[in-house]
Amino acid sequence: MTQLRNIPSVERVVSSDLLSREVRAYSREWIVSLVRLQLDKARAEVRGGAEAPSAEEVAQATRLLLDNMNRPAPVPVINATGVVIHTNLGRAPLSKSATDAALQAAQGYSNLEFDLSNGRRGSRQAHLQDILQQLTGAEAGLVVNNNASAVLLGLSALAAGKEVVVSRGEAVEIGGGFRVPDVLAQSGAILVDVGTTNRTYARDYENAITDQTGAFLKAHASNFRVEGFTASVEPAELVQLGAACGIPVLHDVGSGALLDTEAYGLAHEPTPQESVASGVGLTFFSGDKLLGGPQAGIIVGSRELIGLLERHPLARAFRIDKMSLASLIATLMHYLRGEAEREVPVWRMISTPLQILEKRAESWKLAASSSGNVGGTVVETRSAIGGGSLPGETLPTRALSLDCSSLRGSAQGVMQRLRGAHPPVIARIENDQVLFDPRTVLPEQEEDFLKSLQGAIGAD
Repeated sequence: MTQLRNIPSVERVVSSDLLSREVRAYSREWIVSLVRLQLDKARAEVRGGAEAPSAEEVAQATRLLLDNMNRPAPVPVINATGVVIHTNLGRAPLSKSATDAALQAAQGYSNLEFDLSNGRRGSRQAHLQDILQQLTGAEAGLVVNNNASAVLLGLSALAAGKEVVVSRGEAVEIGGGFRVPDVLAQSGAILVDVGTTNRTYARDYENAITDQTGAFLKAHASNFRVEGFTASVEPAELVQLGAACGIPVLHDVGSGALLDTEAYGLAHEPTPQESVASGVGLTFFSGDKLLGGPQAGIIVGSRELIGLLERHPLARAFRIDKMSLASLIATLMHYLRGEAEREVPVWRMISTPLQILEKRAESWKLAASSSGNVGGTVVETRSAIGGGSLPGETLPTRALSLDCSSLRGSAQGVMQRLRGAHPPVIARIENDQVLFDPRTVLPEQEEDFLKSLQGAIGAD
């Protein structure tokens, strides 16, 4: 093909004035490899009928690729959606103490696995034991890199090759395609589902017991709920049945709510403390949802069962890293000190009084109106908890609603410009209006938020 012969050579592109700065700043070999990637892409496009690019066009594409590779990631964004635990935006923001702890752990050496009292090798889990015991009432605890790993470790250590009885209504799929039946299969356990989607009784578990039964698993349906004609078995009932038959009960409570959600006008969310008090063998929960810390999977329960998990080969594969460990400890200490509502951002957002949210939204309205291009009103709406926690539960809020019909691209155009701002702002659209919920915009982000907002609506 003639067009293939017109594709510039590697040397011609690398020698282009457009790449002279990059060749001086970086390894020539790296620039050559990036140019080759662009030329391979160009050949594929030419074979599909496209025109051959010039050397300058390939050089410009190489510069853009290099810029993208050098851009820090992930990029900080401002969450104005009102979704408190936003999975796509990194879930729970950390407290200052938690971020400081992670930074300190990253900057130098530490006693991560070193016992300062005797000068011997220690365990990273030792730093958490007393804290988890105090917070949950459990005999022992173990922390891994996320809750999916925690459940997989528990099943692998206790039920590989054995049957695990699960209510059919709890054999769920949550975000990212994570399915309870798949986790069971990966662990080597055999799923035995009992009951129906909406109603399961203790007798269903009892009738499923065989000499191959390794555990009962109770899983919190974290991102949906079934209402109406329903029945489920409480953990304490399963514990009583399991004790009579020598079968451990494993309980995945999901979001790690250490505070009473009902006190904030929300539905009840199972807490690790309640699970432990019911007598279950192992309780699993997340660190980065309602607990408000870094990504982590926390397991608490009997000393005997935790010991089995600690000795399993997967415990090392799933272990938590030093920065997340330091951050998690700092987060948990907020609860021990009784300051979580004030210091943990997730709970500060949930507990913010409506009048404060309205005052902030009114100040945003004044700032938006100063651009002269768009009309704004403060509206009553709802903030979602999100993140697979408290499905369907929302809190009343006040938000700034912008009528963007007079602007280029209307609401979608404004949203696009907000995403391209520095820092980017993520909002939501309702009835062709762009809504900004102050509940999830951190107070220290206020000035940057207003700059990005004014830039997006004043861009026409």
